[in-house]
Amino acid sequence: METSSTGTTNRTEEAAAPTDGADAAADMSGAAAASGPADGGGAAGQRRTAAEWAGLALLAVVVLLFGAFVHVFGPLLAISCSSCQDGVRSPLRFGEALFAVSAVAVPLTTLGTVVALFAARRAARAGGIGLCALLLLLLAEQLLGQFTG
Repeated sequence: METSSTGTTNRTEEAAAPTDGADAAADMSGAAAASGPADGGGAAGQRRTAAEWAGLALLAVVVLLFGAFVHVFGPLLAISCSSCQDGVRSPLRFGEALFAVSAVAVPLTTLGTVVALFAARRAARAGGIGLCALLLLLLAEQLLGQFTG
């Protein structure tokens, strides 16, 4: 039995810690069961109503439509130029980055947002974060299209 500088012994700390992995796993499974179902609303055992599912479906459609808009029209708006001879800025300094944002980041963000809408407990928050991320990607596309080289 060792005594620390505060006068307490280390034996009580050893006794408080679980001695084998089964006890720790039982504690973890009990904590997970107490937190409630992953697909439900607030309380344990409570499921989403039909109106909540309809709201989630509507939010998913809005996310998909906005993602399609950012994917299709974002690069076109980024390279358009009213004072240029053919109406398009060229050559673009960050053309590859603009393409990568449009072809990779926007679809992945849209897909991740739709999956999070139906998987997360706080679906409206996930949808709002996803819409804000798509808006930031649209702004990034606009910024990347402004630089010519």
